[in-house]
Amino acid sequence: MIITSAIGTFGRYCMFVKRVFSLPDRWGVFFRRTIAEMSKLGVDSIPLVMIISVFIGAVIAIQMQLNIASPLIPAYSVGLATRDIVLLEFSNSILCLILAGKVGSNIASEIGTMRVTEQIDALEIMGVNSANFLVLPKIVAFVLFMPVLGALCIGTSMVGGYSVAVFTDLITVSRFVYGLQAFFQEWYVWYGLIKSLVFAFIIASTSSFFGYYVKGGALQVGKASTDGVVCSSIFILLFDVILTKLLLQ
Repeated sequence: MIITSAIGTFGRYCMFVKRVFSLPDRWGVFFRRTIAEMSKLGVDSIPLVMIISVFIGAVIAIQMQLNIASPLIPAYSVGLATRDIVLLEFSNSILCLILAGKVGSNIASEIGTMRVTEQIDALEIMGVNSANFLVLPKIVAFVLFMPVLGALCIGTSMVGGYSVAVFTDLITVSRFVYGLQAFFQEWYVWYGLIKSLVFAFIIASTSSFFGYYVKGGALQVGKASTDGVVCSSIFILLFDVILTKLLLQ
């Protein structure tokens, strides 16, 4: 029964995505809404991303130094490990899990509220493709802005790790900076970018789907928001495994 329900939900999701990705009726309105959504979903997330990234970068540097203190391991390994952890996982997978809670719940609750207050029904009566009109700008805006958030995450995480070297005596600044530069692989940056784009699409589309098909009142809107965040997080972890296997062979 659970499997049948899951397959049915996935089929509805596919049909929903097909409705979303149709040509907008009015391109001017689409571009204006996309810019507005970029500000709401992306720009408003910058403070959260920067605060979390600084502390995570510092924590990674401290833990790496405390756990690999060995004469057999070069001191610059702290900077190298901090850089690679941030590039490979934190700036895409972990960041998107965090954003699934903020951005995903925002999208699901907004669209869900429009559904229960019959605003979506009004759009349908007027002959507007409501899925395309409401959801496509959100998906496009968040996917386009995700690389900016990823870049800010990488930069502020490095600053957090660098701060540990500056303000503590765990590791010298020169060794930490050398570790950041040592054995750098450009593909890690592209790998993280590809993953973040996929995860941004998952967050925006999944949350929109649960909000769009909500039935009932305010209680159901809250449940749809929770379901959107949970499903987004599960699919992010699933595709993290798949993309890691495909891109890092």
